[in-house]
Amino acid sequence: MTPDVMSQSEIDSLLEALSTGSVDVDSITRASDEKKIKSYDFRRPDKFSKDQLRAIQMIHESFTRQLTTTMSTMVRSMVSAEIASVDQLAYDEFIRSLVQPTVIGILEMYPFSGNALIEINPNLVFAIIDRMLGGRGEFSGKIRELTDIERTVVERMLMRMLELLEEAWSTVVDVRFRYENLESNPFFVQICPGTDMVLLVILKLKVGEVEGMVSICIPYFLMEPIMDKLSSQQWFASTGRKSDERAGEFIRKNLGKVRVPVALELGHTVLSVADVLQLSVGDVIKLDEVLGDPLDVRIGNIVKFRAVPGTSNGNFAAEISEIIPQEDEESGLPDREGVTVDD
Repeated sequence: MTPDVMSQSEIDSLLEALSTGSVDVDSITRASDEKKIKSYDFRRPDKFSKDQLRAIQMIHESFTRQLTTTMSTMVRSMVSAEIASVDQLAYDEFIRSLVQPTVIGILEMYPFSGNALIEINPNLVFAIIDRMLGGRGEFSGKIRELTDIERTVVERMLMRMLELLEEAWSTVVDVRFRYENLESNPFFVQICPGTDMVLLVILKLKVGEVEGMVSICIPYFLMEPIMDKLSSQQWFASTGRKSDERAGEFIRKNLGKVRVPVALELGHTVLSVADVLQLSVGDVIKLDEVLGDPLDVRIGNIVKFRAVPGTSNGNFAAEISEIIPQEDEESGLPDREGVTVDD
Protein backbone atom coordinates (compact mmCIF):
# COMPACT_ATOMS: atom_id res chain seq x y z
CA MET A 1 0.00 0.00 0.00
CA THR A 2 1.40 3.41 -0.98
CA PRO A 3 2.05 5.65 2.09
CA ASP A 4 0.36 9.08 2.27
CA VAL A 5 3.39 11.22 1.31
CA MET A 6 2.99 14.77 -0.02
CA SER A 7 4.76 15.75 -3.19
CA GLN A 8 7.06 18.77 -3.30
CA SER A 9 4.46 20.85 -5.15
CA GLU A 10 1.84 20.02 -2.50
CA ILE A 11 4.25 21.00 0.27
CA ASP A 12 4.98 24.33 -1.46
CA SER A 13 1.24 25.02 -1.87
CA LEU A 14 0.59 24.29 1.82
CA LEU A 15 3.41 26.53 3.00
CA GLU A 16 2.17 29.33 0.77
CA ALA A 17 -1.37 28.96 2.16
CA LEU A 18 -0.09 29.07 5.74
CA SER A 19 2.02 32.15 5.08
CA THR A 20 -0.88 34.06 3.49
CA GLY A 21 -3.27 33.09 6.31
CA SER A 22 -5.81 31.35 4.04
CA VAL A 23 -5.44 28.18 6.14
CA ASP A 24 -5.82 28.27 9.95
CA VAL A 25 -3.60 25.74 11.70
CA ASP A 26 -5.69 25.80 14.89
CA SER A 27 -8.93 25.03 13.04
CA ILE A 28 -7.29 22.08 11.27
CA THR A 29 -6.02 20.72 14.60
CA ARG A 30 -9.41 21.15 16.30
CA ALA A 31 -11.24 19.45 13.39
CA SER A 32 -8.79 16.55 13.50
CA ASP A 33 -9.25 16.14 17.27
CA GLU A 34 -13.06 16.28 16.98
CA LYS A 35 -13.03 13.42 14.47
CA LYS A 36 -10.84 11.24 16.67
CA ILE A 37 -12.69 11.79 19.96
CA LYS A 38 -15.96 9.95 20.62
CA SER A 39 -17.76 10.31 23.93
CA TYR A 40 -18.41 7.06 25.82
CA ASP A 41 -20.62 6.67 28.89
CA PHE A 42 -19.08 3.98 31.11
CA ARG A 43 -22.29 3.85 33.16
CA ARG A 44 -24.11 2.58 30.07
CA PRO A 45 -21.69 0.34 28.17
CA ASP A 46 -22.53 -0.83 24.67
CA LYS A 47 -24.30 -4.19 24.55
CA PHE A 48 -24.15 -4.85 20.81
CA SER A 49 -20.93 -5.24 18.86
CA LYS A 50 -20.46 -3.65 15.44
CA ASP A 51 -20.77 -7.05 13.78
CA GLN A 52 -24.06 -7.70 15.57
CA LEU A 53 -25.42 -4.32 14.56
CA ARG A 54 -24.38 -5.05 10.97
CA ALA A 55 -26.28 -8.37 11.06
CA ILE A 56 -29.36 -6.61 12.47
CA GLN A 57 -29.13 -4.04 9.69
CA MET A 58 -29.05 -6.83 7.08
CA ILE A 59 -32.14 -8.41 8.62
CA HIS A 60 -34.07 -5.16 8.47
CA GLU A 61 -32.87 -4.35 4.96
CA SER A 62 -34.69 -7.53 3.93
CA PHE A 63 -37.69 -6.30 5.92
CA THR A 64 -37.73 -2.91 4.16
CA ARG A 65 -37.68 -4.55 0.72
CA GLN A 66 -40.72 -6.65 1.57
CA LEU A 67 -42.40 -3.70 3.29
CA THR A 68 -42.06 -1.56 0.17
CA THR A 69 -43.91 -4.11 -1.97
CA THR A 70 -46.60 -4.92 0.60
CA MET A 71 -47.36 -1.32 1.58
CA SER A 72 -47.57 -0.27 -2.07
CA THR A 73 -50.32 -2.87 -2.54
CA MET A 74 -52.14 -1.90 0.67
CA VAL A 75 -52.26 1.85 0.05
CA ARG A 76 -52.34 1.69 -3.78
CA SER A 77 -49.55 4.24 -4.02
CA MET A 78 -45.80 4.47 -4.46
CA VAL A 79 -44.03 3.52 -1.22
CA SER A 80 -40.32 3.55 -0.45
CA ALA A 81 -38.64 2.27 2.70
CA GLU A 82 -35.01 2.38 3.76
CA ILE A 83 -33.00 2.07 6.96
CA ALA A 84 -32.13 5.42 8.51
CA SER A 85 -30.09 4.08 11.45
CA VAL A 86 -29.37 1.06 13.63
CA ASP A 87 -28.21 2.06 17.09
CA GLN A 88 -28.24 1.23 20.79
CA LEU A 89 -29.23 3.66 23.52
CA ALA A 90 -30.97 3.89 26.88
CA TYR A 91 -34.72 3.30 26.83
CA ASP A 92 -35.57 6.63 28.47
CA GLU A 93 -33.59 8.51 25.80
CA PHE A 94 -35.70 6.86 23.12
CA ILE A 95 -38.98 7.63 24.92
CA ARG A 96 -38.06 11.29 25.40
CA SER A 97 -37.35 11.62 21.68
CA LEU A 98 -40.93 10.72 20.69
CA VAL A 99 -43.71 13.20 20.00
CA GLN A 100 -46.97 13.08 21.95
CA PRO A 101 -49.45 11.81 20.94
CA THR A 102 -47.92 9.21 18.65
CA VAL A 103 -48.76 5.69 17.49
CA ILE A 104 -47.01 2.91 19.40
CA GLY A 105 -47.71 -0.76 18.88
CA ILE A 106 -46.73 -2.95 21.83
CA LEU A 107 -45.49 -6.37 20.71
CA GLU A 108 -44.77 -9.73 22.25
CA MET A 109 -41.79 -11.74 21.03
CA TYR A 110 -42.20 -15.49 21.34
CA PRO A 111 -40.60 -17.62 22.66
CA PHE A 112 -38.94 -14.83 24.71
CA SER A 113 -40.66 -13.30 27.72
CA GLY A 114 -40.95 -9.56 27.30
CA ASN A 115 -42.22 -6.80 25.05
CA ALA A 116 -40.87 -4.81 22.16
CA LEU A 117 -42.51 -1.87 20.43
CA ILE A 118 -42.90 -0.28 17.03
CA GLU A 119 -43.57 3.44 16.76
CA ILE A 120 -44.88 5.14 13.63
CA ASN A 121 -44.76 8.88 13.14
CA PRO A 122 -48.32 10.32 13.36
CA ASN A 123 -48.21 12.29 10.10
CA LEU A 124 -47.27 9.07 8.30
CA VAL A 125 -50.03 7.14 10.07
CA PHE A 126 -52.77 9.60 9.08
CA ALA A 127 -51.54 9.63 5.47
CA ILE A 128 -51.68 5.82 5.34
CA ILE A 129 -55.16 5.77 6.94
CA ASP A 130 -56.40 8.31 4.41
CA ARG A 131 -55.09 6.19 1.52
CA MET A 132 -56.54 2.94 2.90
CA LEU A 133 -59.95 4.58 3.36
CA GLY A 134 -60.02 5.82 -0.23
CA GLY A 135 -58.45 9.28 0.13
CA ARG A 136 -55.44 10.87 -1.54
CA GLY A 137 -53.07 10.20 1.33
CA GLU A 138 -53.00 13.81 2.49
CA PHE A 139 -52.14 14.92 6.04
CA SER A 140 -53.74 18.04 7.53
CA GLY A 141 -50.97 18.56 10.06
CA LYS A 142 -53.22 18.19 13.13
CA ILE A 143 -51.93 15.41 15.35
CA ARG A 144 -54.70 13.88 17.49
CA GLU A 145 -55.84 10.62 19.04
CA LEU A 146 -57.02 7.87 16.70
CA THR A 147 -60.71 7.09 16.37
CA ASP A 148 -61.98 3.50 16.77
CA ILE A 149 -62.13 3.02 12.99
CA GLU A 150 -58.65 4.45 12.55
CA ARG A 151 -57.31 2.16 15.29
CA THR A 152 -58.75 -0.85 13.46
CA VAL A 153 -57.05 0.22 10.22
CA VAL A 154 -53.71 0.77 11.98
CA GLU A 155 -53.92 -2.57 13.81
CA ARG A 156 -54.53 -4.35 10.50
CA MET A 157 -51.49 -2.62 9.00
CA LEU A 158 -49.31 -3.41 12.03
CA MET A 159 -50.19 -7.11 11.96
CA ARG A 160 -49.21 -7.29 8.29
CA MET A 161 -45.92 -5.54 9.07
CA LEU A 162 -45.22 -8.02 11.87
CA GLU A 163 -45.67 -10.93 9.46
CA LEU A 164 -42.97 -9.42 7.25
CA LEU A 165 -40.75 -8.76 10.27
CA GLU A 166 -41.08 -12.42 11.32
CA GLU A 167 -40.06 -13.54 7.84
CA ALA A 168 -37.01 -11.27 7.86
CA TRP A 169 -35.88 -12.50 11.30
CA SER A 170 -36.45 -16.15 10.34
CA THR A 171 -33.13 -16.12 8.45
CA VAL A 172 -31.37 -16.00 11.84
CA VAL A 173 -33.77 -17.18 14.54
CA ASP A 174 -37.32 -18.50 14.78
CA VAL A 175 -39.19 -15.67 16.52
CA ARG A 176 -42.89 -14.76 16.51
CA PHE A 177 -44.07 -11.16 16.82
CA ARG A 178 -47.58 -10.78 18.25
CA TYR A 179 -49.52 -7.52 18.39
CA GLU A 180 -50.68 -6.81 21.95
CA ASN A 181 -51.94 -3.23 22.25
CA LEU A 182 -51.91 0.27 20.75
CA GLU A 183 -50.78 3.26 22.80
CA SER A 184 -50.52 6.99 22.07
CA ASN A 185 -48.61 8.32 25.10
CA PRO A 186 -44.98 7.12 25.04
CA PHE A 187 -44.57 7.74 28.80
CA PHE A 188 -47.29 5.15 29.50
CA VAL A 189 -45.24 2.45 27.75
CA GLN A 190 -42.70 0.81 30.04
CA ILE A 191 -41.30 -2.31 28.41
CA CYS A 192 -38.10 -2.10 30.47
CA PRO A 193 -36.38 0.15 33.04
CA GLY A 194 -35.39 3.56 31.67
CA THR A 195 -31.67 2.94 32.13
CA ASP A 196 -31.70 -0.38 30.24
CA MET A 197 -30.09 -0.47 26.81
CA VAL A 198 -32.32 -1.12 23.81
CA LEU A 199 -31.80 -1.83 20.15
CA LEU A 200 -33.30 0.91 18.01
CA VAL A 201 -33.86 0.44 14.28
CA ILE A 202 -35.23 3.52 12.52
CA LEU A 203 -36.74 3.22 9.05
CA LYS A 204 -37.55 6.10 6.73
CA LEU A 205 -40.89 5.41 5.07
CA LYS A 206 -42.36 7.50 2.27
CA VAL A 207 -45.99 7.04 1.19
CA GLY A 208 -46.83 9.20 -1.80
CA GLU A 209 -45.60 12.67 -0.86
CA VAL A 210 -45.68 12.11 2.91
CA GLU A 211 -42.53 10.98 4.68
CA GLY A 212 -42.02 9.79 8.24
CA MET A 213 -40.07 7.51 10.54
CA VAL A 214 -40.86 4.03 11.81
CA SER A 215 -38.94 3.00 14.95
CA ILE A 216 -38.50 -0.60 16.13
CA CYS A 217 -37.34 -0.81 19.74
CA ILE A 218 -36.24 -4.13 21.30
CA PRO A 219 -34.76 -4.32 24.83
CA TYR A 220 -31.33 -5.91 25.15
CA PHE A 221 -32.46 -8.48 27.75
CA LEU A 222 -35.00 -9.77 25.23
CA MET A 223 -32.30 -10.37 22.62
CA GLU A 224 -29.60 -11.67 24.96
CA PRO A 225 -30.47 -15.38 24.37
CA ILE A 226 -29.85 -15.00 20.61
CA MET A 227 -26.82 -12.72 20.67
CA ASP A 228 -24.50 -15.54 19.57
CA LYS A 229 -26.55 -15.91 16.37
CA LEU A 230 -26.34 -12.23 15.50
CA SER A 231 -23.34 -11.97 13.23
CA SER A 232 -23.00 -11.10 9.57
CA GLN A 233 -21.34 -14.48 8.92
CA GLN A 234 -24.23 -16.32 10.58
CA TRP A 235 -26.72 -14.21 8.62
CA PHE A 236 -25.12 -15.04 5.27
CA ALA A 237 -24.97 -18.75 6.14
CA SER A 238 -28.59 -18.82 7.35
CA THR A 239 -29.79 -16.86 4.35
CA GLY A 240 -28.25 -19.44 2.02
CA ARG A 241 -29.89 -22.32 3.87
CA LYS A 242 -33.25 -20.56 4.02
CA SER A 243 -33.08 -19.75 0.31
CA ASP A 244 -32.45 -23.42 -0.52
CA GLU A 245 -35.30 -24.52 1.76
CA ARG A 246 -37.70 -21.97 0.30
CA ALA A 247 -36.69 -22.94 -3.24
CA GLY A 248 -37.31 -26.63 -2.49
CA GLU A 249 -40.66 -25.85 -0.87
CA PHE A 250 -41.65 -23.67 -3.83
CA ILE A 251 -40.76 -26.42 -6.30
CA ARG A 252 -42.67 -29.07 -4.33
CA LYS A 253 -45.69 -26.82 -3.99
CA ASN A 254 -45.89 -25.88 -7.65
CA LEU A 255 -44.80 -29.20 -9.11
CA GLY A 256 -48.09 -30.70 -7.99
CA LYS A 257 -49.94 -28.29 -10.28
CA VAL A 258 -48.05 -29.33 -13.42
CA ARG A 259 -50.20 -31.18 -15.99
CA VAL A 260 -48.56 -34.25 -17.55
CA PRO A 261 -49.81 -36.50 -20.38
CA VAL A 262 -50.98 -39.97 -19.32
CA ALA A 263 -51.44 -42.66 -22.01
CA LEU A 264 -52.63 -46.29 -21.89
CA GLU A 265 -50.86 -48.29 -24.62
CA LEU A 266 -53.00 -51.09 -26.09
CA GLY A 267 -50.05 -52.90 -27.64
CA HIS A 268 -47.11 -52.94 -30.06
CA THR A 269 -45.91 -54.78 -33.11
CA VAL A 270 -43.15 -54.54 -35.68
CA LEU A 271 -43.94 -54.07 -39.39
CA SER A 272 -41.75 -53.70 -42.43
CA VAL A 273 -41.85 -50.51 -44.44
CA ALA A 274 -43.53 -52.41 -47.31
CA ASP A 275 -46.33 -53.61 -44.98
CA VAL A 276 -46.88 -50.10 -43.63
CA LEU A 277 -47.17 -48.70 -47.18
CA GLN A 278 -49.83 -51.29 -48.05
CA LEU A 279 -52.08 -50.57 -45.07
CA SER A 280 -55.59 -49.41 -45.93
CA VAL A 281 -58.93 -48.83 -44.22
CA GLY A 282 -60.32 -52.08 -42.76
CA ASP A 283 -56.96 -53.84 -42.40
CA VAL A 284 -56.31 -55.54 -39.03
CA ILE A 285 -52.93 -55.22 -37.29
CA LYS A 286 -52.07 -58.06 -34.95
CA LEU A 287 -50.39 -56.81 -31.76
CA ASP A 288 -47.86 -58.63 -29.59
CA GLU A 289 -50.01 -58.31 -26.44
CA VAL A 290 -52.48 -61.03 -25.46
CA LEU A 291 -56.07 -60.18 -24.53
CA GLY A 292 -56.36 -59.86 -20.75
CA ASP A 293 -52.69 -58.96 -20.18
CA PRO A 294 -52.00 -55.72 -18.19
CA LEU A 295 -51.19 -52.75 -20.42
CA ASP A 296 -48.47 -50.13 -20.02
CA VAL A 297 -49.42 -46.73 -18.61
CA ARG A 298 -47.01 -44.02 -19.68
CA ILE A 299 -46.44 -40.72 -17.85
CA GLY A 300 -44.85 -38.66 -20.59
CA ASN A 301 -42.35 -41.07 -22.16
CA ILE A 302 -41.83 -43.23 -19.06
CA VAL A 303 -43.76 -46.42 -18.22
CA LYS A 304 -44.82 -45.92 -14.58
CA PHE A 305 -47.72 -48.37 -14.15
CA ARG A 306 -49.44 -51.42 -15.64
CA ALA A 307 -53.21 -51.51 -15.75
CA VAL A 308 -56.21 -53.58 -16.80
CA PRO A 309 -58.50 -51.83 -19.31
CA GLY A 310 -62.24 -51.44 -18.74
CA THR A 311 -65.01 -48.84 -18.56
CA SER A 312 -66.23 -46.41 -15.89
CA ASN A 313 -69.45 -44.38 -16.17
CA GLY A 314 -69.56 -44.92 -19.91
CA ASN A 315 -65.91 -43.89 -20.47
CA PHE A 316 -62.89 -46.02 -21.27
CA ALA A 317 -60.83 -46.53 -18.11
CA ALA A 318 -57.95 -48.54 -16.67
CA GLU A 319 -57.42 -50.05 -13.23
CA ILE A 320 -53.83 -49.85 -11.96
CA SER A 321 -52.58 -53.38 -11.25
CA GLU A 322 -48.85 -52.80 -10.85
CA ILE A 323 -46.45 -49.95 -10.06
CA ILE A 324 -43.17 -50.10 -11.99
CA PRO A 325 -40.20 -49.83 -9.57
CA GLN A 326 -37.56 -47.20 -10.23
CA GLU A 327 -34.90 -49.71 -11.15
CA ASP A 328 -37.14 -51.16 -13.88
CA GLU A 329 -37.48 -47.71 -15.42
CA GLU A 330 -33.73 -47.37 -15.71
CA SER A 331 -33.16 -50.93 -16.98
CA GLY A 332 -34.12 -50.07 -20.53
CA LEU A 333 -37.83 -50.49 -21.14
CA PRO A 334 -38.31 -49.75 -24.87
CA ASP A 335 -39.43 -46.21 -25.59
CA ARG A 336 -42.05 -47.16 -28.17
CA GLU A 337 -44.81 -44.94 -29.41
CA GLY A 338 -47.26 -46.18 -32.10
CA VAL A 339 -45.82 -48.35 -34.86
CA THR A 340 -42.14 -49.23 -34.91
CA VAL A 341 -40.72 -49.52 -38.41
CA ASP A 342 -38.24 -52.32 -39.02
CA ASP A 343 -35.87 -51.53 -41.84
